[in-house]
Amino acid sequence: MSVRYLMPFDTDQTEKVVTDFLVVGSGIAGLFAALEASKLGQVILLAKRELYQCNTEYAQGGIAAAIAKEDSPRLHMEDTLKAGDGLCDHETTNILVEEGPNRVKELILLGTHFDHQGEEISLTREGAHSKRRILHAKGDATGEEIRESLVRQIIINENITVLENTFVVDLLTDNGCCYGANTIHGITGKQTLFMARATILATGGAGHLFLHTTNPEVATGDGLAIAYRAGVALKDMEFIQFHPTALDIPGAPRFLISEAVRGEGAYLRNSKGNRFMPEYHEQAELAPRDIVARAIVAELHKEDIEQVYLDLTHLDVMKMRKRFPNIYQTCLKYGVDFTKDYIPISPAAHYMMGGIRTDHSGGTNIQHLYACGEVACTGVHGANRLASNSLLEAVVFAGRVIMALSDIPHLPSLEYLKKIHMKHEENHPPAIDVFISQLKTQVRMRMWEHGGISREKEDLERGIIAIKSLKPYLYLYFSEMAGIELQNMIMLAELVLKSALVRDESRGGHYRVDFTMRDDKNWKKHIVLKDEELHFES
Repeated sequence: MSVRYLMPFDTDQTEKVVTDFLVVGSGIAGLFAALEASKLGQVILLAKRELYQCNTEYAQGGIAAAIAKEDSPRLHMEDTLKAGDGLCDHETTNILVEEGPNRVKELILLGTHFDHQGEEISLTREGAHSKRRILHAKGDATGEEIRESLVRQIIINENITVLENTFVVDLLTDNGCCYGANTIHGITGKQTLFMARATILATGGAGHLFLHTTNPEVATGDGLAIAYRAGVALKDMEFIQFHPTALDIPGAPRFLISEAVRGEGAYLRNSKGNRFMPEYHEQAELAPRDIVARAIVAELHKEDIEQVYLDLTHLDVMKMRKRFPNIYQTCLKYGVDFTKDYIPISPAAHYMMGGIRTDHSGGTNIQHLYACGEVACTGVHGANRLASNSLLEAVVFAGRVIMALSDIPHLPSLEYLKKIHMKHEENHPPAIDVFISQLKTQVRMRMWEHGGISREKEDLERGIIAIKSLKPYLYLYFSEMAGIELQNMIMLAELVLKSALVRDESRGGHYRVDFTMRDDKNWKKHIVLKDEELHFES
C-alpha cells in the first residue's frame, strides 16, 4: 500500500490513553454503541468536532419501523429489497426489519419523544414504502430529537468519557489486529494515542466528496479512508445516493427538503409548472430516490434549466407548517413561503450505501475493529437505500456490535494494551503553502462533474486522471485536521470513481448513460476494494 500512516507515532513516547472500548463518531450509531458498550466497561467516545455536529442532526424524515397493525417486518423487508435493486443481503435485511421495532422502543425508553396523534405514534409514508411506517419527531427534526435524547444519557453515564474536537488520523494495527487510534486535537493539534480492547468506527458518510451535498462539512469520509489504509475491505463504493430535493437558492446551503414532504402529497413541477414524475414512474413523486433524482436531471437537461420545484401550495397550510416547521422556517429565511410559493430544488449527494464491509454484527476483516452506521456496508441498503432506513440501521447494528463484543472472551487485556509497543517513524515532507480549501473544492467539483448522478466511461476516466494528479498530496505531512481531510478525500474519490468505472450497468444509485440497463447476468455482485486491489463478491 502506498500510504499506511499519515503521521509518525511511538507508543513509548506519545501520550497514551487506555480504555475498554473506543467509539469514533458522535452520530446516532456512535452514541447508541457507546451507551450499550458502557454496560460492559469503560468507553471513550471521540467526536471530530462538537458532539452535535453529525449527519444525525440533519435527518429530517424519520426512522422506519413496522410498528403499525396493518404493517409487518415482512412488508418492510419487501420494500427494502425492492429499493435495493437486487443487491441487498437478505439475512442482514431480515435482521434490520425484525429487530428494528424493539430498537425503536429502546429509543423511546431512552427519552426520545416521537410525534403522536392522540395516544398513537404518528406515522408518515415516504418514497418506495408501501405503508405509513416512518416515525418522526418535532415535525421534521427527528435526527435532532434522537441525538438529544442519546446525548442526555451519554452525559450522565459515568462509564463514558466524551472527547470533542478529537480527530482520528489512523488506526493502530499489528498482525491483523486493531489496538486503537492515533489522533490529533482539532484546535490545539496535540497528538494522543487511544488504545482500546475494541474499536468501533461510527464516523458517518462522505457527502463532502461532492460539490453539492446535504451533508454537514464534517462528512469527509475519514472513517472509510483510515480503515482502507489499515487494510480493511471496502464494498459497494460506487453506490452513492443523491437526494432528489435539496433547496437550490443562490447563497443558501443545499438544505435537505425531506422525502416526507412528498410523502404528505407535495408535487414536483418543471419550469412550466407541470407535474412530470407520473411520466417517469408509476409511483410518481413516491418513486425510489434514484429514479426521482434522475427524472429531475432529465427535466433540467430537457429545458436547459438549473432547478425544478416542489409544490406544497395545494396542501393544508396549517398542517404543513406544523408537520415541517424546520423546513418552513429555513425556506422563509431565504424568501420562500412554501404555503404560497414553489420551493426551488435540485438533487445533491446525500448518502453512501457502500462502506466498510462488515458481517452481521459489525465485524470487519481486522480483529477487534467494528463499524456501524453510514460508514459500514452491512448489506441492508443494496444499491439504493430505502428512505428512513438509515437511522434504523444505525441503532440495530450498533446494538449488534456490542452484543457480539459481550460474547468475545479473547479481546486484549488492558494490561496488554499498556505494554504493547508500536512505532512509525516515516516522515513525509511537510506541506508548505498548500491551499487546502481550494484543493478540497477541486476534488468536490471533479466528483460532481465526473462521478455524479449520471456517469459514463470517458467522464469517469477523466475524473480518475484528475484525482490522480492530486495524489502527490498523499505523501506530504499535514499537522492539522483540514490537510488530513484533504488526503482522505483524494483517496476516497479515486476509489469511488474506479468502482463506478468497473460496474458496466445501471443499478440503484449508480447510473451509467453508456450502460443504461440493469444486468443481473453479469453484475449481480459486489465490488470489494482492499490493499489497492479490486475483486468481486457474490
